[in-house]
Amino acid sequence: MSIRKKDLLDLELMSYTDIAYEIIKEDKKKYNTPKLFKEVCKLLQLGEEEMMEKIGDFFTALTTDGRFILINSTNWDLKENHVVKVVVDDGDEEEVEATEEDDEITDEENQDIEDDYSDEAVDDSADDEEDMKDLTIVDEEDLAE
Repeated sequence: MSIRKKDLLDLELMSYTDIAYEIIKEDKKKYNTPKLFKEVCKLLQLGEEEMMEKIGDFFTALTTDGRFILINSTNWDLKENHVVKVVVDDGDEEEVEATEEDDEITDEENQDIEDDYSDEAVDDSADDEEDMKDLTIVDEEDLAE
């Protein structure tokens, strides 16, 4: 049975999103939020004032209802009318092959790498003392002046 032919009492038992679902399904077209809610309100015989009070809740209900999808940030449609396309990147990017020359590390280079990552602690105390020489202590009284 068409949503527009249903009795008012039957419509009042339905949620706004259920009515909106039936409207979009029956009309087979997309609606923006105000036009869709206006159709719902017309079927429920709600006045302009009630419409303005409830349109925010209606929008929230549409966004949380999994049956609807927002197209181009303006129009609502049913998800069942749209196919989801999943793109899988299989990593077929051009790979650079390493030659034997690239993989060889000389003993000297290996020693340099080990030195860079050695577990020995570095003595920074001389640097810290040098940095502290230039600092002066300021009292609150000096700041007040």
